[in-house]
Amino acid sequence: MKAIPVRHWGRWVSGVIVVALLATLVSAFAQGDLRWATVGEFIFDERILIGLGNTLLISVLSMAIGLVLGVVFAVMRLSKNPVTGAVAWLYIWFFRGTPVFVQLLVWFNLALIFPILNLGFYKDEMVDVMTPFMVALLGLGLNEGAYMAEIVRAGIQSVDEGQTEAAHALGMKNGRTMRRIVLPQAMRVIVPPTGNEFINLLKTSSLVSAVQYTELLRAAQNIGSTSFAIMEMLIVASVWYLALTSVFSVGQYYVERHYARGSLRTLPPTPWQKVKANVLSLSNLWR
Repeated sequence: MKAIPVRHWGRWVSGVIVVALLATLVSAFAQGDLRWATVGEFIFDERILIGLGNTLLISVLSMAIGLVLGVVFAVMRLSKNPVTGAVAWLYIWFFRGTPVFVQLLVWFNLALIFPILNLGFYKDEMVDVMTPFMVALLGLGLNEGAYMAEIVRAGIQSVDEGQTEAAHALGMKNGRTMRRIVLPQAMRVIVPPTGNEFINLLKTSSLVSAVQYTELLRAAQNIGSTSFAIMEMLIVASVWYLALTSVFSVGQYYVERHYARGSLRTLPPTPWQKVKANVLSLSNLWR
């Protein structure tokens, strides 16, 4: 018997509608009062590239702080010690419950209530200590640590308790059990939301322009205010944000694929394998 494939007319109709809407949107922007030549002129401008580097720097350092704090406070939250558990809960409650923009402004204006920073072994004026870079690093890093603490806690709790009991039966201490047994297995649960958090942090870093740190958005705004190309410079910033998030999304996919080796029989295809499969399917459909 000759099998006749089912015709999915709804897919073709919905595809045509989506393409038509996308073409309308592209046409509207193409016909708008935008100087696209200006976008190409400033896309690789030195000031934009410096701001891009600052965005990457503050994002990577803040994520590193968030990872360290996340592991520490997740372990404290799961501890049987009521004091450490309460401190961890209070930290997570505060930094998740207040907007990161407000936290940045608090750090930026800290000199209003503490004019002098006196740690005993170190003393200096607060305005000299709380530079825009330090404000951005503390504001983003401490906020990210609260979210990472919950992600790490969920990953740790996803590991069966029998693994910990088996490690203790072999004479392993709690710290070594956490490093060698629990955390490696929890990584496949921790990695996906961590990748999403980093991409979100990369975009959230645009808020530090309010505390005078010259990252990508502030560099674009500075150029736009002097060249009277405000929308064009915002498009330049958007293009770079899209490029960064796309690159890190691909990296996140490969990291997730690496940690999925112990839980899946067959690994999911890579982006290049997906492209080849789609090209082959289209060529077969055309034939």
